[in-house]
Amino acid sequence: MKLLLVEDSERLQRSLSTGLYKRGFTVDQAFDGEEALAYIAVNQYEAIILDLMLPKIDGLTVLSTLRNKGNDCHVLILSANDQTEDRIRGLDLGADDYLVKPFSFDELVSRLRALNRRRNGAKNPIIEVEGVQIDSVSRQVHFDGQLVELTPHEYRLLEFLCQRRGRVFSHDQLIDQIYDSSSYVTRNAVEAHISELRKRLRAVNAPPLVRTRRGFGYLVE
Repeated sequence: MKLLLVEDSERLQRSLSTGLYKRGFTVDQAFDGEEALAYIAVNQYEAIILDLMLPKIDGLTVLSTLRNKGNDCHVLILSANDQTEDRIRGLDLGADDYLVKPFSFDELVSRLRALNRRRNGAKNPIIEVEGVQIDSVSRQVHFDGQLVELTPHEYRLLEFLCQRRGRVFSHDQLIDQIYDSSSYVTRNAVEAHISELRKRLRAVNAPPLVRTRRGFGYLVE
């Protein structure tokens, strides 16, 4: 799940980014509203974590701007203001969820995962494809009772493609979703991750799942 974290506190940015990365999220960071809109203009995110009190352009203006442009990315507002009127205003402008500071990090992660399941039309955190079970909460993969040992990047690739069965994604699209925008990643790296993912699935006699559509990219059918 690729996120944009919009928060002007460097300390909170650093803490949240580190924690979210460890939980399997890919995170881009913006420190003000102007920077956030610049990121949104050139990247696709599955969710935006949006502080309201931002320099240059405030959070509600950022939210209103992206909704007016037809961007339907999930937005979770983080705010120190717990007034009911502010929550209503944020939700009426198109936010999907609202979390008041201080908050539980585990609750934030749980809400993000719920938004991701909603986007993909799934209620169950377990994704099952051809007997391979992907637990999006524990971030573990099993086949026939056996644990499939995957690296974080291999897991992200598998989960991303399985959540979007039948859709073909190019190397560039996978790079955009699996890595943050500051990373420099080549097509060869994606191919290496997919090759290793197939090997690890074969090691437990699971089907390879990820198919190659030559000239187009990869998919899980």
